[in-house]
Amino acid sequence: MSRIAGLVRELLIASTFGANAMTDAFNVAFRIPNLFRRFFAEGAFSQAFVPVLAASKAQYGGAATRLLIDQTATVLAWVLLGVSIIGVAASPALVWAMASGLQQDPRSFEVAVVMTRWMFPYIAFMSLVALAAGILNTWRHFAVPAATPVLLNLCMIAAAWLGAPWFKTLGLEPIYALAGGVLLGGVLQLVVQILALKQLGFTPHIALRWGALLSAWADPGTKRILKLMGPALLGVGVAHVSMLINTQIASHLAPGSVSWITYADRLMEFPTALLGVAMGVVLMPQLALARAAGDTAKYSAMLDWGLRLVLLLALPCALALLVFPKPLVAVLYHYGAMTDFDVQKITYALMGWAVGLIGIVAIKVLAPGYYANQDTRTPVRVAIMVLVITQLLNIALVPLFAHAALTLSIGIGALINALWLLLGLLKRGSYKPEPEWGVFVLQVFTACALLTLFLFWANGAFDWIALRGEAFKRIGLLAGILSVSAAIYFVALRVLGLSLRQFVRR
Repeated sequence: MSRIAGLVRELLIASTFGANAMTDAFNVAFRIPNLFRRFFAEGAFSQAFVPVLAASKAQYGGAATRLLIDQTATVLAWVLLGVSIIGVAASPALVWAMASGLQQDPRSFEVAVVMTRWMFPYIAFMSLVALAAGILNTWRHFAVPAATPVLLNLCMIAAAWLGAPWFKTLGLEPIYALAGGVLLGGVLQLVVQILALKQLGFTPHIALRWGALLSAWADPGTKRILKLMGPALLGVGVAHVSMLINTQIASHLAPGSVSWITYADRLMEFPTALLGVAMGVVLMPQLALARAAGDTAKYSAMLDWGLRLVLLLALPCALALLVFPKPLVAVLYHYGAMTDFDVQKITYALMGWAVGLIGIVAIKVLAPGYYANQDTRTPVRVAIMVLVITQLLNIALVPLFAHAALTLSIGIGALINALWLLLGLLKRGSYKPEPEWGVFVLQVFTACALLTLFLFWANGAFDWIALRGEAFKRIGLLAGILSVSAAIYFVALRVLGLSLRQFVRR
């Protein structure tokens, strides 16, 4: 639901604002709080917090775990307050560091700074949301944390649809409405998570006194989380240094480059979230609990289950994005201010992402295998090496493929990263593949070959750009082709003897 709403959001933003210097300004401004959010929220904090919380639940019971939650929430809230104040003050420097190329158009640079200031508190809201989500997921309440991102998308949809025209009548820059939508979305997500925690009986109590903060900082559980967060912060930082460099490079390319990459990224995130993020969210607490209980067989079996699902579902998605990208981009974005030229540029960027999609999804399954062992160092070392490889690829590929090279290099880097993590788990003996992987791979590859042939034909059978004036016909064609594609793939798997029932886990 969240990702469908996200695609609707991007469709409205694309048709309302197109791809230009102003959309580049918004995308840069939105990336800055997102970058810090991933430091404090679903990135380093979650990787450290969930394993410690799961271990506390398994070993010490409810009272000790409730104290750990309160102490962690207190430290997190104070740190976020300081970061938000500094971030608002330092917004011009942050925008320059992220995309100095925006200074070629002083107006877009100024707009990016204003929106960064308005959206920076979003980091605090989303980091507290991550705290709540970690608690709910550890207690196997997955629905609320998974569904709340819908609220952000709905707020941004309202901002693009209703807020932008209203801002225009007030004489304000219309794209400022999107910043307001982001901030409101963060507030609503936090409110919903707090209500869910209240029902569970684990609402965090944040201490406001300085002495209580010092006590929380000295708590052994909090210290353990902070210790684990150190390498995890470095790992998240390394991963996002690549994004920072790529945004900086894109800001110096043709106007619209940052937006072309962003629109392609949103489309790529649909399978990434449905598959990788969803499995990672479920696997992390389960792997941590299995490790805390010393159940190595369950730990390995859960990893095997996740990796089989990655191959089963991510590989056909990657092939579809690679051989059928233009119809997807045209149907989702080719309206209003979005031009034929923009569609082609987004298509190139999307094909770069497609190369690495299976790696991006696999990392969401493999990395929790390390975090559940409270090993945050190994993924960091791998990420540093992959960062170097990615930037060497940029040097070689950007002169040839411009903005599309930036997504292609990240895609190739993700494949290398996933393979490295997999080999590490195998070498340790932590993961022991279940029998019949060879037969499974053959079944999936055969079904994927049939799917690819059909999509390759469908990509060239219709002029998807020229169908802009017949929007409903184009949407209907896409829906029909995707339905037939799904039927081809899953019927082929069934004929080849693969039963999907074997993947069901309670």
